[in-house]
Amino acid sequence: MPVLSQNFKTKIINKIFSGKIPPYKNCSGEYVMKNLALFGKNNSGSAALSRAAALIFVLTVCGLFCLRLSEEGFSAESVDVKSTVTLSKEDTELSVPEIVKKAKPSVVGISSAFGEDSVGTGTGIIMSADGYIVTNAHVVQNSSDGKHTPAESVTVVLADKSEYPAQIIGADSRTDLAVVKINGKGKNFSAAEFGDSGRLAEGELAVAIGNPLGFELYGSITCGIISALDRTITIDEYEMTLIQTDAAINPGNSGGPLLNRFGQVVGINSSKIISDHAEGLGFAIPISSARPVIDDLIENGYVTGRPRIGISGEDIGEENARYYDLPEGVYVRFIEKNSAADSAGIEVGDIIVAAEGEIIKTMAELNKVKERFGSGDEMTVTVFRGEE
Repeated sequence: MPVLSQNFKTKIINKIFSGKIPPYKNCSGEYVMKNLALFGKNNSGSAALSRAAALIFVLTVCGLFCLRLSEEGFSAESVDVKSTVTLSKEDTELSVPEIVKKAKPSVVGISSAFGEDSVGTGTGIIMSADGYIVTNAHVVQNSSDGKHTPAESVTVVLADKSEYPAQIIGADSRTDLAVVKINGKGKNFSAAEFGDSGRLAEGELAVAIGNPLGFELYGSITCGIISALDRTITIDEYEMTLIQTDAAINPGNSGGPLLNRFGQVVGINSSKIISDHAEGLGFAIPISSARPVIDDLIENGYVTGRPRIGISGEDIGEENARYYDLPEGVYVRFIEKNSAADSAGIEVGDIIVAAEGEIIKTMAELNKVKERFGSGDEMTVTVFRGEE
């Protein structure tokens, strides 16, 4: 028997659309009607889900504002800054010990408290002398059912083992990047040197520094090669283009640097594939793609211009669809208040089966369609809702 998440079946909404759906105002004051589209039985002949609605999402500035408050959950004061990540020219090729000596003072430990008995650790990279540090979003925030909750407190541990309280400047779960800041009261912190990840070649040296499994193994060094470039990996419903390396990356290494042969940070270690049948499959976020996100987080506290539907969902695969007599698609588990989905009338328990006329079977496919649009654009989705 296939197994769905807890309470999956009991949360299937047993209502149907009927009559005209009331209009709503978008941020420009225009009224936008949500149109109904009726469908017959699904391919299995079941009448359990015999009606559907094609709803128009208006991804307005209001939706972007919700993204700032609900996805990041916190924001930074706007500051006028140039790019914090300055790419350096390639200089003299270094040995591994020389790479470590050059980069290690810029690598920190990060401890995030999410409650009295919940503490997580990770790694970070000092980007500037005044204390801006980049790490992974999952190091400083907890994600569950579409909600992203920042840590109650964050502590940064430097290479000399001194500790500083840190402020979360911004975090972006879509790219798994976050920026925190420490205040040294006039102290100049040791900033890392960054390199151009676009100049990497497969087979060249890669060195990782981090804190695997906690601070007892603080500052561990692993090395390998660049195994592949531009790997497309789906993580938490989003496709990411990453650097693949066989340098060992373990829990606790998250947010640490992947270094090239010049001792420059070319990637931010973020994930690995854990399998009984594979080893040495680690992944890092390229600096080339991380740089604009980091700048946005520092300046605004969130990533600007990105449309957001405002849901979290669960994929209904072919096996579960057949067992529960449901269509394949994205089951809506959570809806952010005042988001585009909330305004359009989507409900928890709806199943999104198409977007812009394209069949949708997974959240990743839905996100792929959504990313063609900008904030303020309209996107049409088709939703199945159970009947009474």
